[in-house]
Amino acid sequence: MTQLTQRAMAASLKKMLSRKTLDKITVKEIADDCGVKRQTFYYHFKDIYDLLEWTFVQEGEQFIDAERICKNWQDVYLEVFQYIENNKNFTINAYNSMGREHLERYFYKIVYDLIALFIEGTRDSHKISQEDKDFICNFYKYALVGIILDWIRGGMKADPKVITSKLHSLLKQQMHTDLFPLSSD
Repeated sequence: MTQLTQRAMAASLKKMLSRKTLDKITVKEIADDCGVKRQTFYYHFKDIYDLLEWTFVQEGEQFIDAERICKNWQDVYLEVFQYIENNKNFTINAYNSMGREHLERYFYKIVYDLIALFIEGTRDSHKISQEDKDFICNFYKYALVGIILDWIRGGMKADPKVITSKLHSLLKQQMHTDLFPLSSD
């Protein structure tokens, strides 16, 4: 029942965020939309930002599939772009409100996890120290999330397939090594 209530609140928040920014949404509106009391909301979440972050994390789990990431992380990165594009109003309204910090934290976590899984799936990952793995993950996390945030800031006009294709070419040309291959092809 707890998970069902949380998902209902997340769906309500997403619906409202598709029409207005986060700072215009109240806990009462979410509770009313779900048919629960405000106290029920606070039983599950400390505030709307907590619900927003929970929503991002729950939806982000769909991208964490180690086997797929190790085979082709570019397709998974493209799926992240497509998820954002399919939830354009939700994303833009979260980005343009005080929820931006939660949105960015979500992207950083998802992208870091994707890169970490990819590194672990490379044939020579055992040769890379944990310190170096963390550095690699952080470097690419900031670069890849920066691209996503810039795309959102620009109104999501560029085609995600073009962005990921350019990124794939750039990374393959610049960073391909025997120790850390960037693709399994």
